[in-house]
Formats: sequence, C-alpha cells, structure tokens
Amino acid sequence: MKRLAALFLLIGALFTVLTACSGSSTDSKSDDKTLVIGIDDKFAPMGFRDEKNNIVGFDIDYAKAAAKKMGMKVEFQPIDWKTKESELSSGRIDLIWNGYTITDDRKKKVLFTKPYLKNAQVVVTLSNSKLSKLSDLEGKVVGLQSLSSASDALYANPIKSKIKTVTEFGDNVMALNDLKSGRLDAVVIDEVVIDYYMTKEKGAFKVLDESLAPEEYGVGVKKGNDALLKKLQNALDKMNEDGTAADISTKWFGEDKVLK
Repeated sequence: MKRLAALFLLIGALFTVLTACSGSSTDSKSDDKTLVIGIDDKFAPMGFRDEKNNIVGFDIDYAKAAAKKMGMKVEFQPIDWKTKESELSSGRIDLIWNGYTITDDRKKKVLFTKPYLKNAQVVVTLSNSKLSKLSDLEGKVVGLQSLSSASDALYANPIKSKIKTVTEFGDNVMALNDLKSGRLDAVVIDEVVIDYYMTKEKGAFKVLDESLAPEEYGVGVKKGNDALLKKLQNALDKMNEDGTAADISTKWFGEDKVLK
C-alpha cells in the first residue's frame, strides 16, 4: 500500500509540473503574438524589395509602427495577389496591407479599416507616345495587374470595349517592362505606383490627363475578426494623432498624404 501511495504521489507531482509548464508555454506564446501581413512584394512604393532584397515601403513602415502601438510583432508574407482574399479567409495571413483598394465587392469578403490614403487608377504610356487621352486607347494593347483594382477600373469604363487586347500580368513591374519593350501601348496602374517609378526613371513615362477611377486604400481584416479590426484602427488613429503617420508619409512621398 505504501508503494502504491508513493506512486500516486509521484504521478500527481508530475502532472502538476507538466500543467505548469504547459501554462507557461501558452503565456509565452501569447506575449509573442505576431501579425502575418500578406503583401505584393513588387508594389513600390507601398511594399517592395530594395537592392539588398529587404522588404521596404510606405505600407511596410506603416504596418510596423501600427504593430508597435498594438504591442505586437509583424511578419510580412509575400503572396500571389490574385489569391489575397483566400489567403486571408484561410487564416494563412492576418491582414492584407499593401495598397489594398477599398471596393464594394471586397467589402463583401473582408473587413476594412478606415481609408488611410487616396489613390487613382491612371493610364501610363511611354513619354514619346502619341497617346494623350482615354479615347486614344481604341485599337491598342493595354496591360494591367491581374485581379487588381486597375482591372476593375478599366472594365467599368466604356473604353474597354474599344481596346484591341487587355493583357494581364502577375505584377506591375512585368507590365511596365512590356510597355518599355514595345509589347504594350499603355498600362493601367495605381497613381502612387507610377509616380514612384517616374521619379526613378525620369523621362521614360507619361500619364494621360484623364484618370479611370479615384479610390482609397485600407487594410483588410478577416470577416468576423472585429476585435483585431478595432485594435488596429485604434493604433492607426493614435499614429495620426502623434504625428507618426505624417512622418512615414513624408519619408516616402515628401509630404503628409495620410487621411485623417
């Protein structure tokens, strides 16, 4: 009996130790919570790779600052932009945050923060091109990023029916390269993106005076995760109040463009 009692005492002690270790591990994990953010890593200046292959950009700095306000860490996960909503709904990423345009269709799939940056879909061509207005796209070959707001804007415009061919690409860099090589006549692209490339390749491109559609960027959160949305929005609001957002905008755009 004494041996049996001793055995029960030993088992009880081991159970207590294992339970304590398990609780400690769970607490440690919750303290080390990381936000996984899905990005298109070729979307300059919002999120892209620099010459050292580091992921940089306005949205990258913006997300890091917000995560710090939230007491969380951040991990940037390059994804296929065509599957961004699927990545979010599956739980493989926590946020879509990389020049993500707010649209009525996307509101059916994700939760959005308040808009934080204005943008527009514009048409860019080579600087020596004779194209000057939207109607000049008739009979031309136009490129854009697949399943992007550029695609939505073009297909919603009457000029789409007069364009000879619309070629879709995995990212904007590929589309611009085909424009420079002469395989495209024009590219539909985010205004903030082409503004950045025009500063890098001076004299290479020009933008048509007529834009296709004004729009606004927001951060996408999984449907049902209202707690994360509220926590993130509170962090973004604080960044507006204390000047953090303005500083990041000035770094990348030369002025404060963040919506208040």
